Amino acid sequence: MPLANEKEFSTFIKTLKDKNWVVYCKKPFAGPEQVLDYIGRYTHRVAISNNRIINVENGNVAFAYRDRRNNDTLKTMTLKAEEFIRRFLLHVLPDGFMRIRHFGFLANRYKKENIKQCRELLNVAEQIPATAEKTTQEVMLELTGIDIELCPCCKKGHMRIVDEIPALWKADPKYLDSS
Repeated sequence: MPLANEKEFSTFIKTLKDKNWVVYCKKPFAGPEQVLDYIGRYTHRVAISNNRIINVENGNVAFAYRDRRNNDTLKTMTLKAEEFIRRFLLHVLPDGFMRIRHFGFLANRYKKENIKQCRELLNVAEQIPATAEKTTQEVMLELTGIDIELCPCCKKGHMRIVDEIPALWKADPKYLDSS
């Protein structure tokens, strides 16, 4: 393997750094909104939302999906639970990985200094929003109109946390073994 040697690999990387790269991006066919919609499906959402799961029984999971090749037709797929979980876990990033990395003046390493300098150059004062002292329950009630403490069954009593089940992978390191 030519790049297995550290010196050869470093030389190869140096040639890439010395190259004057020209990046060409074609205009999106359907416009920038379609591009943002497409990327947004992968960067800011969970692999599948609960409301798309239709049924879970007899070791199978049925869920709704949109067939984009067939005029966005809403269809149902049923998979064995193991296959469903395998596909779901393909979307879970390992510890230390991030879905979105910023570069340029938003790169984490110098972000504070760069944003400060941008504000100075634009002659814009730093505005720190006042943080409201609201609980999660109050914010959810305000945003959605749903009282998340209200019992989902009787709609009268309020639910309280009485105990928490620890995550298995935190409690026992054997769950971290991926072999």
